[in-house]
This record gives sequence, C-alpha cells and structure tokens, in this order.
Amino acid sequence: MSNSLQRLKESLLAAPIIWKGDYPYFIHPLTDGVPRLDPSVLTAVVELIEAAVDWESVDLVLGIEAMGLPLTSPLSMRNNKPQVVVRKRSYGLEGEVTIDQSTGYSKGTMYLNDINEGERVLIVDDVLSTGGTLDAIIKGVETLGAQIESVVVVVEKGPGLGQLQEKYPHIEISSIIRLEMDGEKVVLLDEVI
Repeated sequence: MSNSLQRLKESLLAAPIIWKGDYPYFIHPLTDGVPRLDPSVLTAVVELIEAAVDWESVDLVLGIEAMGLPLTSPLSMRNNKPQVVVRKRSYGLEGEVTIDQSTGYSKGTMYLNDINEGERVLIVDDVLSTGGTLDAIIKGVETLGAQIESVVVVVEKGPGLGQLQEKYPHIEISSIIRLEMDGEKVVLLDEVI
C-alpha cells in the first residue's frame, strides 16, 4: 500500500462522527471543510488522483463547490490544466447552464460556466453517496457538447458510483477508497485505485 493511500486511510479512520437523526455521519476536512486539513493528507489525495488520470487526455478540470476546490486547484496547477467550478449560484454569464440536482441529502440548483464544446473534462469530487449531484453534472457537461474523460471521487459510500457506472458506461468513473458507516465507526471497505 502506498504511503499516500495509508495517510488517507488513517485520516478517515480518525474522523469524528456525528449523528444526524438516526444516521451516523463522518466529518472529514476533505468532505466537510472541518476539522482543519493536514497538508500531508491533501498532498496524498492529490497524488492519488494524479496517478489515476491520463493527463494527456484532459483539457479541463471541473470541481464542485465547495469541497472540490481544495482538490482541483492543486491538480490544475500541477498539471497545467485550467479549472472550472460548478457553482451553487448563478452569475448569468453567456452560455451558463442550469443544473437541477437531487441527492439523498438535498435538492438544489447548480450552474456550469465556461465549458466549451469538444473539451475533454476531468470531474473531481470529494464524496459520492447517492450519485444525484454527479448525475446532474454529467448531463449538464454533455449538454454543452464537452466530453467527460473521467470522474474521480475521493470517498465512495453507498450505491451511487456503481449506478453511475452502469448509466454512463462510456465514462471512466472511479473512486480512491470505499467506506461505510457502522454505528459510530468508519469501516474502510477497500481502495479502488
């Protein structure tokens, strides 16, 4: 096992757990912005994502507000690829696409800007549970005529990733690590990359 993967695993196992109703929820700086993010964990995750991507086939890195930003910014800089952010508010720019997204946790509207027809896009996301957000974003990017080369998710929990793989067999959709909650405990299932 690589040092990067080990660092990520240790940070997830040490994540605080809170309860939202009857549901245990892990709190991690890469998925929630709190507690503070150890730069060695961020470096580890960026290295893991970087190794999973064919950078010659990517024109643009797309992150999802807000927790996609700490992941996509270093990837953009290290690989000299521009980045865009799926935003939760409209700016009304020419070509803006509205995305209606629904997850097991929320419903809302998101906005895509500055994605060009024919661009080859890498989507990076922090966590995937139901897949509702990513499904809406994939549809939005494809509506713009861009090509999604791959989707890399840091943490996979729940059935969403497998469902998206079945729905979009033409897109490489992967995660770094799978986990589930067992009461007040994070259980690491396996690393996928």
